[in-house]
Amino acid sequence: MSSAMDSIVDAYVRLKNRAALEEMRMHRHRLKVNLFLHGEERRYDVSPAIRSFDDDLSVIEAGIERCRDC
Repeated sequence: MSSAMDSIVDAYVRLKNRAALEEMRMHRHRLKVNLFLHGEERRYDVSPAIRSFDDDLSVIEAGIERCRDC
C-alpha cells in the first residue's frame, strides 16, 4: 500500500468527503482498465501496475467504508 494513498484517503475521511473518495475510486478503476487493455495490445507486462491500482483501490474502498455516513 502506498503511504501517500493512505494519507490522501485519511484526509478525505476526516473531511467527510465521500464524493471525492468515490471519484478517486472511479478514476483508478478507469486507469486500471485502460492500462490492461492497452498493455495487452502491445504485449507489455502490466501486472505490477495492475497490482498497484488494486492496492490503491483497496485503500480507497476501506476509506469509503469508514466514511459511510458522510
